[in-house]
Amino acid sequence: MTGNQLSTTVTTAVTASTTTEQHTVRPFAVISGAQVQQVLEGREKQIVDLVEATYRLHGAGYSVNPPSYFLRFADRPSSRIIALPASIGGHVGVDGLKWISSFPENVQAGIPRASAVLILNDQDTGYPFACLESSIISATRTAASAALAADRLSRGRPRPTRVGFFGTGLIARYIHMFLAGSGWSFDEIGVHDLSADSAAGFRCYLEQSGTAGRITVHDNAEELIRCSDLVVFATVAGEPHVSDPAWFSHNPVVLHVSLRDLAPEIVLASTNIVDDVEHCLKADTSPHLAEQLTGNRDFLQGTLDDVMAGRVAVPAGRPVVFSPFGLGVLDLAVGKYVYDEVVRSGELHVIDDFFHDMRRYG
Repeated sequence: MTGNQLSTTVTTAVTASTTTEQHTVRPFAVISGAQVQQVLEGREKQIVDLVEATYRLHGAGYSVNPPSYFLRFADRPSSRIIALPASIGGHVGVDGLKWISSFPENVQAGIPRASAVLILNDQDTGYPFACLESSIISATRTAASAALAADRLSRGRPRPTRVGFFGTGLIARYIHMFLAGSGWSFDEIGVHDLSADSAAGFRCYLEQSGTAGRITVHDNAEELIRCSDLVVFATVAGEPHVSDPAWFSHNPVVLHVSLRDLAPEIVLASTNIVDDVEHCLKADTSPHLAEQLTGNRDFLQGTLDDVMAGRVAVPAGRPVVFSPFGLGVLDLAVGKYVYDEVVRSGELHVIDDFFHDMRRYG
């Protein structure tokens, strides 16, 4: 979407919202994970384009994306549930909330760590009109954001031919899928995980995906990082565990998706790009720790939208680290895309009489 198209879309949306008209309440629908996956499968390029357009809308100020709210538990300190409220205008035009849980102990029980739902609200009436299974949507928007960043941040330097995955869960799988689906290919793919079973499972996935690159499981983190031009951190780390800037002396592009892997010293020795400054510099993320250490934000060069718009140039002579906190507006954009596609297919499952007693005086 060009700048002129973006401006036209936003103006149209704003104008439409200010006109007086008779509003009706949409029927409430539930969209299953199977439907979500059916819509998104094989559409990696379209979703990357959608995420790019959404970043541009957010950067232009046509969004509301308040801080996420973390629900934590004294008796379950490793677990949390996060609420991400948001609103996005332009071609998306929807409000809503993602409610996503992270229970790491689930993995030992053989079920995924994260589960989520997404609620979409009508911007005219405020009524919710859909509830979508959202673990797939969340993984999709995260992976699409990572693939977009890999492309934009590697321009002006040799395109990476060696990728390394540090952490090999569902998010790593989706990031690989979106890199491959948006045109990336690699001569070498490195894998490292504290769990040997997880590393072996990810290697099996890579082999079944038909990748032509040589796959290597690395026993230690340093070896993985030094052997990779593009490094993907997709762990559940709660605090930094990689602390030696010398490991990054070959100046890789680093997709720091899990946000808390890198010590402040590595952050300060790198070019740092985030998705949103205020969102990323909190909750003891690695950039937040760097801010606490230095007392300033001078180590931040800008946002991914700044890079896309040409306001920030990424030098080739340093490591570049992308730290995305994860914006609720991206979930809304992908969720609304899924909803619209399900409506077009004629397979929307409406819950009859979900809203009851709709007459003001009975």
